[in-house]
Amino acid sequence: MRVVLLQIRLRLPSRTLKEKRAIVKSVLARARNRFNVSACESGVHEQPGDAELAFVTVADSTTRCRAVLQELEQTLASERLDLELTDVQVEEL
Repeated sequence: MRVVLLQIRLRLPSRTLKEKRAIVKSVLARARNRFNVSACESGVHEQPGDAELAFVTVADSTTRCRAVLQELEQTLASERLDLELTDVQVEEL
């Protein structure tokens, strides 16, 4: 079994923490449901305009894990045009 972590930093169109929370919850729920990954907000909790999200998947091969996370990243970038991806890191655990 292989485990791969995807960390994404985002610039958000929110001005308050309440607006940020709504955007982050939506992105995380959609990723969990659509890609069957574990997801959480992993950092930058107190800044309304920025978010750091982490996604983890498990599969029988590293190639499959990376393919799922790459598809997630591409879907996020193409469907949520209001969000700007500022940094993306992939790590095998």
